[in-house]
Parts: sequence; structure tokens; C-alpha cells
Amino acid sequence: MQTQSIWEHTLTFFPQFLATLREHATPDSTVTVIGASDGKFVLPLASAGYRVIAIERDPIALHGGEVHLPGDRTGHSMGLIERLELEGLNNRVQVVEEDFLVSEPLGTPCDAVWTSCSWHYSANHHRPLGEFVNHMQRLVRPGGLFGAEFMMPIGQRHHMLEHYTSPERLRRYFIGDWDVLLTLRTNEFTERAHVGQLQDHTHRMGLLLAARASTPS
Repeated sequence: MQTQSIWEHTLTFFPQFLATLREHATPDSTVTVIGASDGKFVLPLASAGYRVIAIERDPIALHGGEVHLPGDRTGHSMGLIERLELEGLNNRVQVVEEDFLVSEPLGTPCDAVWTSCSWHYSANHHRPLGEFVNHMQRLVRPGGLFGAEFMMPIGQRHHMLEHYTSPERLRRYFIGDWDVLLTLRTNEFTERAHVGQLQDHTHRMGLLLAARASTPS
């Protein structure tokens, strides 16, 4: 790719999702990315031949703008829309500039949903975690794939918030028509400072991949 996401160097389980997607979907399937940001996951999916619906409400992530960088610096961040144009991927991506919890941006369910660390931001703590998961599940067609990576609790403050969850706790939302395919978790690790977290910081991360049954149980 000619362009690079400002989140390029943050740890992700996305390769595991992509490998599972290849097993469960056809090359021209539609994948919805919730919290698309500047396209860290959108562009690789589109480049791989998938049709992508990118849902994002942050105007800087979509249209670009000035951001605070580590080292008390500022810089210009290229937005998703500009990156798609420069990479020639516009025709494969539908950008939806909305809060997916407030409206129903899709007419019909898609083949797969992917989200990365979208529900643990403090601005989302007034909404129950189950509401996020339920809305995301509703976007997946029967036989489709759901993938989410998320921050796990470390300190006492995080343990008091359900939004810093674990694969085990998330499983309770995936009963009935869902089959959990894979869960992963990291030990504590230190990540380098980046946009939105301007100091080096300690994380734990989890992954849950689940398939929706082709017919209701």
C-alpha cells in the first residue's frame, strides 16, 4: 500500500480474523468494519477483494486533520476517505458516517463483522456492553462471521467496568444461534505511545471469533 494507518504499529488479532474469513466466506463477500478509523482494517479487506462497509463517526478519522502525537507533537492524519482514493479502492468500500448504535445503517445483514477495541472508550461507558454486542450481532447474516478484539482489565479501575472484558465473559452473549470458533488472549505487554495514548502503556487484549448458524436453532 502507498499509504499507512496511524494505528499501523498497534498489536492486533486481525490476521486470525482474516484467515477465518477466508474459510467461511467467498472472495466477494461483504464485511462490515465497526469503528473503521482511518482504514487499518478496511483497506486490507478491500485489497483482498471483499466489499467493505466502513462505519465510523469520528470526522478526523474519516476526513483527516490535526492530531496530537507522542513527544508533545502535532501532525496531520490522513483520513479513511483520502486513503481509499489514493489506493484506488473507493469502489469497494461504502463509508457510513454514523453512530451504529443510534441508527440502523445497513439494509440487510452482511457476511461478516469485525471490530477492534470499539466499546471500551470512556465515551461509550454509559451504554451497556451487551448493547454493543447485540447491535453488532444483528449485522451478521445467518452463516456469517463475527470477530472482535478488545482490551482486557488490568488495574482495579478496569475491573470495575464491564467494557474491559474477557473471552470468557463475552461467551455468554454467544449462545443459541452462535458457535464460538476461537478465543485468544495476551499476557500483559507494553505498547509504544500512539495517537490517543501519548505515553507507553500496559495492555492485555482478547479475541473472540464466532459463526452464526445458517438456520435458527
